[in-house]
Amino acid sequence: MPKEHPYIARLKKQAKILKKQKNIISARALDEIAKQEGHSNWTALLREFDKTQKIKTPTAKVSTTFVESDDIELDEDDYELLAEERKDELSSEIKLNVLQNKKTLAFHSIDYSIFEPTKTGLKKSILDATQPVRTHFELAKFHDYSKQQQGIDYKKISTAFFLSSSTVRETKMSLYRPVTKKGDPRMWFTALGTFAEAGDQIAIIIFNQVPYLLNLSKINLDNELQEFKSKINGFICEYTKQTNTIADELLAKLKELAKKPIKAIGHGDTTIGMSIECALGIPPNSSKQPDYKGIELKSGRGNKNKTRTTLFAQVANWSNSHCKSSAEILDKYGYQREKDFKLYCTLSTQQKNSQGLKFEIRDDLLCEIHEYISPKGCEIKKQDVAIWNGSTLRSRLHEKHSETFWIEAESTFINGEEYFNLKSVIHTKMPLLNQLMPLIENGVITMDHLIKRNAKNNRVSEKGPLFKIDKRNLELLFPKPIKYDLN
Repeated sequence: MPKEHPYIARLKKQAKILKKQKNIISARALDEIAKQEGHSNWTALLREFDKTQKIKTPTAKVSTTFVESDDIELDEDDYELLAEERKDELSSEIKLNVLQNKKTLAFHSIDYSIFEPTKTGLKKSILDATQPVRTHFELAKFHDYSKQQQGIDYKKISTAFFLSSSTVRETKMSLYRPVTKKGDPRMWFTALGTFAEAGDQIAIIIFNQVPYLLNLSKINLDNELQEFKSKINGFICEYTKQTNTIADELLAKLKELAKKPIKAIGHGDTTIGMSIECALGIPPNSSKQPDYKGIELKSGRGNKNKTRTTLFAQVANWSNSHCKSSAEILDKYGYQREKDFKLYCTLSTQQKNSQGLKFEIRDDLLCEIHEYISPKGCEIKKQDVAIWNGSTLRSRLHEKHSETFWIEAESTFINGEEYFNLKSVIHTKMPLLNQLMPLIENGVITMDHLIKRNAKNNRVSEKGPLFKIDKRNLELLFPKPIKYDLN
């Protein structure tokens, strides 16, 4: 499994050869290779490569499930309109703008879901409440479609707002499940056609239990945040102010503690943590719960050398899976490598790997499947391998990456006793849980199988499955860390 893109790895090898041939430093060799590729220097090449990779990230397909219901009547013009729905990718310019807007939302710890109005939906005043939207509503405790009965009598009406640079315009949102079929969840925003057109990427943000809509295709959030009079700027400031209350409270306490040395308690690696917690009035305990009103206190450092970073490890839900163990998956799809029998491979939704394995998203389930050619060689067959519940993956991500204060302190000795001077704190906030499944669906988050049967004792070990993300895409999932000086 390569740790970086083959194209970049190949150019680096060429640069090493060039370095030896011309007896020049590595930086100059990389720049010369970049110029051969048509770029001014190596940094420019990497910047353009990163842009190209972002453009390749697929946009979610449009959802027109509502047309399959008996309560929706379609005439000849409707069918012509349906045939015109977006099938190709969005333009590169729009994709990059939407992606940057998503990063800006993540930077400010604002979770959201995305929907795309369709031509047919705008005409019929109907939107499918897709799985990411439904999951978002449940996580925000705004609405649970699974508990909503079918029929017009059980429709929920909510106030909502269209948010633009100059206005915060009130509208009405309806949430309902039709009587027909299985009651596929739907939603609609009154006068949506005046705010968005077909193909736009619309973010729903739940704030104080009210939906706010942002048209990510038509705005530049970074620019909006520079405009004092912008209504979008005002909204984001109000959102972050409310959600940062506890963090601000903890930061103020740490700044107060930083005014004088803290006497050490105990000995060893845990001394700093125990001393700071004691100074904050936190009693010692062995609970796995966060230390301060939902915020974890730590002093760790991350590995910056790897291209892909592990988010968490999580085995499948074996009771619902076709294969009932890692050993069974290994037996069916593994291969011999020297003395050991292994299955070391990466899974993505975008394409099957060399073992024929890939991912599919079905509602809120992540399904590992095996694709193969039928014995007659004329048809592609699929067989389920393993299943993960979206709720389990989100819980694991939440558990692994809670809101954290990473505190830096210096040790000093006064009259033979150890004290700590607090210097700085890095604040990281929990990931946007609702983005997990969409990022898997888009191929941004992948999973590694690391299964092996030891030749000596025949035991099967599974180091994963490891869910990973390229570090360049961390900003889509995590708010950017903020460092504060305490002195």
